[in-house]
Amino acid sequence: MSDKASTAASDDEDTNPTWGGRFAARPAGVMEEINASIGFDKRLYAQDIAGSRAHCTMLVAQGIVTSEDGAAILSGLDRIRRQIERGELAFDTALEDIHMNVEARLKEIIGDAAGRLHTGRSRNDQVATDLRLWLRDAIDRLDGELVGLQAALIDQAERHAATVMPGLTHLQPAQPVTFGHHLLAYVEMFGRDRGRAADCRKRLNECPLGAAALAGTSFPIDREATARALGFDRPAANSMDAVSDRDFVVEFLSAAALGAVHLSRLAEEIVMWSSAQFGFVTLSDAFTSGSSIMPQKRNPDAAELVRGKTGRIVGALVALLVTMKGLALSYGKDLQEDKEPLFDAADSLSLCVRAMTGMIADMTVNAEAMRAAAEAGYATATDLADWLVRRLDVPFRDAHHAAARIVGLAEARGVRLADLPLKALREVEPRIDKTIREVLAVERAVASRTSFGGTAPDRVRAAAARARERFL
Repeated sequence: MSDKASTAASDDEDTNPTWGGRFAARPAGVMEEINASIGFDKRLYAQDIAGSRAHCTMLVAQGIVTSEDGAAILSGLDRIRRQIERGELAFDTALEDIHMNVEARLKEIIGDAAGRLHTGRSRNDQVATDLRLWLRDAIDRLDGELVGLQAALIDQAERHAATVMPGLTHLQPAQPVTFGHHLLAYVEMFGRDRGRAADCRKRLNECPLGAAALAGTSFPIDREATARALGFDRPAANSMDAVSDRDFVVEFLSAAALGAVHLSRLAEEIVMWSSAQFGFVTLSDAFTSGSSIMPQKRNPDAAELVRGKTGRIVGALVALLVTMKGLALSYGKDLQEDKEPLFDAADSLSLCVRAMTGMIADMTVNAEAMRAAAEAGYATATDLADWLVRRLDVPFRDAHHAAARIVGLAEARGVRLADLPLKALREVEPRIDKTIREVLAVERAVASRTSFGGTAPDRVRAAAARARERFL
């Protein structure tokens, strides 16, 4: 029977082949529209078929289904997967979801034996299993993509371990750092994001299959066997929790939202760095766009879109939290609303990570502009105060006050700290000598930050090497 013919045939059967025996009339059109999830849960087809295969194999092993029917079911499921992958299966909204679309097609292929597949399970435990399998795969893909982003950051950090730039607090010049040191901060952030996703994966790896609708089943199923077959660590311990739990989705969306915030922070810096006012980096044609009216423009659209998509990822987390907050145990149709935000957030995060990886690997660094900006903001004032403490034994608070006065002198004269004459420095602290010049140059200031985790170029190179060992 063709796919089109199967849709027509279903209209002549029960009002709904899924649960139509209880009802005497078809649902209203709008009911069918709001109730159907096949438009988005069809992407669970591979996981749904994998779960059905494991369930069928277990039913045969337990003597619940004959080996003959089991073989027919497995063969039919394989055929359906190939048809879906080739785009040959027309999904039917009247069948509501991926589970019933697969089952209906299986019945067309092998006949009544298809109905035995649903023994000892429900769509409630089916979808919970499918979603865990899908998210497990999505986390594995995301981890690989984050590794690629970390690798691009580490590569640039090694190239620019000694490239001086202004380190900012409150978006004001604070102390000179190196560009490599700055980039390695994001390597740490994305490392934590990977850890959170890995934690989520570990916790989600329990199998709901066999929990049935909410109370388990009277059939002698082997939940340990299906859990093993699907790569889970164990079966979920409580049947009510198994079908109603979406903590794993919330946990992933929480990790995704924080990861997106990290991406957005880096995107904002790329937007600033690539502006004419900063001029620290240049993005190529591959990651910028032009203006329809201003021919001179090179807009950092990829970075801006990463920044913008963070809102929808955070929104996905909020949407599911709000959905979950009022649900009593166990399953409610509200849980159908878990998939679209999950799918959208996972897709958006993956896209943002890949776009950011491309931008980081592609950008050209303007080292001279960075160094000039580092020198322009009196960023070595802290080094001046530290020198007064070390060399002249001035209490730090007094040294801080003296350094601030010296900055005021430089600002009034419109010169860098390094350009103030010794006579002017001695107006503030008579004991200052010419050796103070050693700490006023930005390169010397950077090189002096040799504490673990500091910005000295040798420290940055060592940190980059450690990051390669830890993350890549």
